[in-house]
Amino acid sequence: MTAADNVHRITKRTVDTLQPGEIVWDSDVTGFAIRCQGKRKTYVLKARVNGRIRWFTIGRHGTPWTPETARHEAQRLWGDIRSGVNLVAIREARRDQPTIAELCDRYLKEHAKEHKKPLGYLGDERNIRNHVKPLLGSRTVKEVNRNDVDDFKRKIREGRTSRRVIRKSEGGKGGGLPVKGGPGAANRCLALLSKMFNLAEQWGWRPEQTNPCRMVTRYPENKNHRFLAPHEIERLVDVINRIDADGTETPYATAAIRLLLLTGARRGEIIDLEWKHVDLQRGLLLLPDSKVGAKTIYLNGAAIRVLQTLKREPGCPYVIVGPVPGKRYAGLQVAWERIRKAAGLDDVRMHDLRHTFASTAAAHGASLPMIGKLLGHSTPITTQRYAHLVHDPVRELNEAVGNALAGPSKKKASPDPSIGNPDHRQRFASQ
Repeated sequence: MTAADNVHRITKRTVDTLQPGEIVWDSDVTGFAIRCQGKRKTYVLKARVNGRIRWFTIGRHGTPWTPETARHEAQRLWGDIRSGVNLVAIREARRDQPTIAELCDRYLKEHAKEHKKPLGYLGDERNIRNHVKPLLGSRTVKEVNRNDVDDFKRKIREGRTSRRVIRKSEGGKGGGLPVKGGPGAANRCLALLSKMFNLAEQWGWRPEQTNPCRMVTRYPENKNHRFLAPHEIERLVDVINRIDADGTETPYATAAIRLLLLTGARRGEIIDLEWKHVDLQRGLLLLPDSKVGAKTIYLNGAAIRVLQTLKREPGCPYVIVGPVPGKRYAGLQVAWERIRKAAGLDDVRMHDLRHTFASTAAAHGASLPMIGKLLGHSTPITTQRYAHLVHDPVRELNEAVGNALAGPSKKKASPDPSIGNPDHRQRFASQ
């Protein structure tokens, strides 16, 4: 086989079929290749530097090195070579330096696993896998500077690390959702990276007070949220009833959606709920640990009836049961995507069911403190986002005074129809 025969775009299939002793050159990036030595499959770059042929090892196939991330690194190396950077000297200097990939692994093992809640840990692990390692994993902890961080957040905002869903026919597990970038994802990854650099200073991996994330500006985010109008709630419930009747979704998925709507609970509070924390007699969910610590969720009659319909699986402590024996249901987001599409609510997030619960409480005369109590807010500031929905006696009194002072010969102005009856389709800004 000639060298020309081994030139084509490197893909996962290329890597999987690579045999010992083979090398395949990429058709997109000059000098970029993958070679198999024994069982090791390693990405490399072959380049001429100062008149001499040099081989630069990018890394072994696996996390964080995939065909896409390794190709991106090869392009970056070419940029350095053309800019006159002495890569040979840099590689020698950084040979024993810990990398960002190693920092990520230590962060997850020694900090996140011990100090973060399970959903927070999973969120960090996901952002590290999808964004941090692909963009910065090969860099040493000491060499990353503020410009690198700016470039990092910009690429995430632009979706440069987005990953498509791998179908079962392509050798993947299937069933997942595509990973997207955006300003929100960029800001969360920036906060995560900053925390890891603080720990790197604490662990002696970087000089103190050199966190490159300091003074890097975050992107403004549109924090508007959606809540459902009565006719939309009716449409959603009709769809869930129909799904329950034909069995197209597991009853645990539809029960979880119903409970989110009927209690205003957070998604994690429902999917992690265990039967030992359910008190149907008193109508309470007694959560020992939530986002705000220990929390009590009040159950109305409709929510109690939903719980009473669920079968308790032997050997499984969870209320919302998954297909794996003894495990909770892990596919709620995917099920919600199908349910909301069937209901024509494509712009509604699962968390908006919590806002719908709060807005409905406000429409029925609940005060802000009462709404905060129902939702389990830790501070009154969080509840302020619902202030414009609550009945406003000051505005109503002002209207009455105006009508009285207008005199009998003047036609009384009609009250503002929005007072006490907010438009449920509007969006409101979260604090």
